[in-house]
Amino acid sequence: MLLKDKICVIVGAASLRSIGYATAELFVEHGAKVVVVDVMMNDEVLHEVKSAIEARVTGPVSVHGLRCDISKPEACDEMVGQVLALHGTIDCLVNSAGIVRSQPILEITEKELDHMFDINLKGAFFLCQSVLKVFKENRSGAIVNVASLAAQRGGGLVGGSHYAASKGGMLSLTKSIAREFGSLGIRANAICPAMIETPMLDGLSEDRLRGIIDAIPLKRTGTTREMAGACLFLASELSGFVTGATIDVNGGTHIH
Repeated sequence: MLLKDKICVIVGAASLRSIGYATAELFVEHGAKVVVVDVMMNDEVLHEVKSAIEARVTGPVSVHGLRCDISKPEACDEMVGQVLALHGTIDCLVNSAGIVRSQPILEITEKELDHMFDINLKGAFFLCQSVLKVFKENRSGAIVNVASLAAQRGGGLVGGSHYAASKGGMLSLTKSIAREFGSLGIRANAICPAMIETPMLDGLSEDRLRGIIDAIPLKRTGTTREMAGACLFLASELSGFVTGATIDVNGGTHIH
């Protein structure tokens, strides 16, 4: 087991179709004690998430759920405090929370830009700040931020320019953390998914989706399980000498 008894906080995990949920499931399979966090988290959602994991995993399962509005720094601090009260420490943060909108740049209002940045960029910043306080004291820890291919190519598939900019900021944030905290044994990396079977693809027409798939070298969409595998690599000691990296998980859509 790659994460035996590690305390892993996974943000953006309320939907069973999400990268966050798939990551929680895989981490539990590898022995982690998982705290799933989402602004939509409640007892009903937690029951659904935990039941789905228990149906797949053999043996004891440690899954707790917490609600957090990551756009508010005090909420992130409170959430981290709750995790510490539950488990005493944190070993890994996976931030897969995010929203996506597809709009032409000239149609994006200030309110829409603020909302995008509040969740995707400021939310990532506040989460990392809160967790880094624990990691700094422990002199260890791993952060995995889920960005997007849009950050690398400037949107164009499902996200607009504000989405691409927010995810581009997440990549820069991840590299900055890796550089600033590397001497303390703290690692920070990001993955850039593209065309993954999540609700983000629901708005695409069948013809539009087929056209995109035809341009992917692997000729298919990716699964949330495959995204979770990349997160597992970056969270575990398999990637012990990897920090500040961006891992492309896109079927070859963006080869550079």
